[in-house]
Amino acid sequence: MLKKVIVSLSLCVALAAAAQAQVQQPQTPKPAAPKAPQQQPATQPPVPLPKGTDFVIPKTEIPKTAQTSISPERYVVGPQDTLSITVVGEPDMTNKYRVDSDGSITLPYIGRQPAAGFTIADLQTKLTTLLKDGYLQNPQVLIDVDQYKSRSVYVTGNVRAPGKVPMNGPTITLIEALALAGSPSADASNQITVKHQRTGEVVSVNKKDLELGRAGYDIALEDGDVINVPAAQRFYISGMVRNTGYYVLDPGMTIEQAIALAGGLNERGSDRRVTVNRLVDGRSADIKVELSDKVQPNDVIKIPSRFF
Repeated sequence: MLKKVIVSLSLCVALAAAAQAQVQQPQTPKPAAPKAPQQQPATQPPVPLPKGTDFVIPKTEIPKTAQTSISPERYVVGPQDTLSITVVGEPDMTNKYRVDSDGSITLPYIGRQPAAGFTIADLQTKLTTLLKDGYLQNPQVLIDVDQYKSRSVYVTGNVRAPGKVPMNGPTITLIEALALAGSPSADASNQITVKHQRTGEVVSVNKKDLELGRAGYDIALEDGDVINVPAAQRFYISGMVRNTGYYVLDPGMTIEQAIALAGGLNERGSDRRVTVNRLVDGRSADIKVELSDKVQPNDVIKIPSRFF
């Protein structure tokens, strides 16, 4: 009997221990729910530049020497010009008419009429009015200048063919006039002057800028304008440079630029102790100069040799 009690007690103890172990067993943690991806801030759109900002495209300044050409309608007809006159629907009147020395032209129906002194637009209006007065019901007159003979400019100085240059249009450009005059000669200055007959204004143009086609330097000329191409001012450079001799003097040229124009110093040359032989108060004198000093017409620049 005692044995059965002991067995029962042992069984109870075992069951109690098993139950306690089950209570103390750690439970497997549940996996955490995945976090939602963090939302990136929206990209801000670029802020537009406010109106009136200083960020602007710079405008190219045209030199004062540049002038606009005359439109064909504003061209003033002159003697010796040849006009191409078209009357729409009237082949007998459509023809080329030369303006006589007295400034008149002769047309069918309306006879001899003054033309010189009228602009192309005004002459068209005048002929239209005359033809409408008892000749044509609704005349349409168109006028073009076939040959410009009444206008010219004058090219003087150091060009190969100086003299009167006829204009082939309402205006002619400076570079066209120089080309028709044979172009500047080898001893011509780089500074060209233009006198406008109508305004009396005198402007100066650098020949190199003109030849390089830089904007604004090809002046539009008008009837009677005078172009002068003077002889070049020169200087001489001697001593230890690669190419001694006479050179054309550009306005504002420095001693350093003159040396470069002569090919630079040779292997024995020095840019120190440079002297210039120059007329001072009517007398020739040797003057010590700096590289930044300006060259004067007829200077004789002397480049010394190095000591070692």
